[in-house]
Amino acid sequence: MNLYQRAIYYDVIFDRDVSREADFITQAYQHYSGKAGPAAVLDLACGPGYHALEFARRGIAATGLDLGKEMLTLAREKAAAQGLQVQWIEGDMRSFALERPVDAAFIMFDGLDALLSNDDLVNHLHAVGRALNPGGVYLIDLTHPRDCSFQGYGSFHYHGRRDGVEAEIRWATNSPHFDLVTGVAETELELHVNDQGREIVVKDRARERLLLPQEIRLLAEKSGLLQVVGWHGDYDVRQPLDNSQASRRMIAVLHRVG
Repeated sequence: MNLYQRAIYYDVIFDRDVSREADFITQAYQHYSGKAGPAAVLDLACGPGYHALEFARRGIAATGLDLGKEMLTLAREKAAAQGLQVQWIEGDMRSFALERPVDAAFIMFDGLDALLSNDDLVNHLHAVGRALNPGGVYLIDLTHPRDCSFQGYGSFHYHGRRDGVEAEIRWATNSPHFDLVTGVAETELELHVNDQGREIVVKDRARERLLLPQEIRLLAEKSGLLQVVGWHGDYDVRQPLDNSQASRRMIAVLHRVG
């Protein structure tokens, strides 16, 4: 996607404090593994590496994997500027392999919806399972079905401003719908930037898969290495996935089998 090649503008919009999300990942690991906390983590589809960097700040061995060179270049620059050690891997999340397994893996902010077929998803889940230590956990963070569904995709806007640069992403400008058979939507989006007075507009497209809980459960079982052990509706282990307003996300927790 052209959007992800504009890593600096993406960062203007999405750079944020992710400490609450990292706290939740840690607490979920403790809850489902029964262990004190992860010693090593894997940030999948990491983009500029916000979560990997946060765990590195906490003294935890962190790895970030992404397919985008531009995103990883920015992630490396951020790590160097903060004096943090993170292993960055340019790779495909359907077929990667780590030199050393990790205790917890996670994919945040709808990163999983880029995998469009059941085969892609099973291959991905199998690769994640191989990357986890026995008893390890994998967290999948997706938009709540109330906000994006077969009944209506919804409209999403993201905005940021920094150092004379203002950027906005207008997602789903074409009012897309998910195909009832494939679960895939053809989504159009626009990036609008004012960079020190210079106006930039980038139009792009994305293909996205809508995933529901029972699909995730069955695909995890088909991987042979993972099983779903919990669902949460926010970055809080006390919040279940339900239809209340307190349930803002759809977060699946998978456990390494064996």
